[in-house]
This record gives sequence, structure tokens and C-alpha cells, in this order.
Amino acid sequence: MINEQIRDREIRLIGENGEQLGVMPTKEAMRLAKEAELDLVKIAPTAKPPVCKIIDYGKYRYELVRKEKEAKKKQKVIEVKEVRLSPNIDVNDLNTKVSAARKFIQKGNKVKVTLRFRGREMAHVQSSRHILDDFAKELEDIAVVDKPAKM
Repeated sequence: MINEQIRDREIRLIGENGEQLGVMPTKEAMRLAKEAELDLVKIAPTAKPPVCKIIDYGKYRYELVRKEKEAKKKQKVIEVKEVRLSPNIDVNDLNTKVSAARKFIQKGNKVKVTLRFRGREMAHVQSSRHILDDFAKELEDIAVVDKPAKM
């Protein structure tokens, strides 16, 4: 809340340079803010009495937005990369897919491994489970399986 929106009878006031001005009536604090040509902003509304500060509100909002943008910039977005396998994959092809997954993991991304069955391959789902197990075994030195294999 700023300026006239503050309805409390008494507030604890902090000056524009950060000095404590003590507990005073809101009207007196408003007068001091107007003399300094700044705004009276409620900083801690839950305190007894509420804490208000004399600051330039536009500058204050600008600083908050800038801090939020800076925090957002430092966040790392984790992508989920997908590696597709088939049940009749050869050993060398599997090694190629493992090396691709290893690169993704080292860059900080997550890897989703999909074993795709087509047509008659659906009849041999259980015999192809070893492919996913081998894939996980190859990467166990740098990765952990989050979710076990499911149909």
C-alpha cells in the first residue's frame, strides 16, 4: 500500500536514507513524505505497528522487477530429451544411442528412453526388456533411473 491507501492510525517510519524515525501518526508521516516529494510505502503490514518507508515508489517497483528478471536469468531450465529404440536394435546401434544419451545427461538434461514396438513386435514385449536394462546399465555411472520401465 502507498500514500493514502495506508489506513493505520500509527506507523513505524523509516526515512529515505534508512534511518529510524520512530512511531508516529500516519498523517505526520504523510506530511514528511510530501515534503521530501517521495511516497510513503507500507513495507511490513503485519508488524505492530506496521512499518512504512519514505521512498520513490516508481524506482522501488523498477528495482523489484529488475531483481526478478535477474533471478529468472540465473535459473537453469532442464529439458527432457528423448532417445527412441526398437526391439531389434543391434549392439553398435545401441552404443550410439547410449553415447547420445550420455551427452544429453552431461549437458544437464534429462533423458527419456522409449522402446517402440510395431506390428508383430508387440508379441515379444517381455523378451525385449533386456534392451532397456542394458541401456540403464551403460549409463549407471553418470545417471540414475527416475522411473522404472512401463508399458
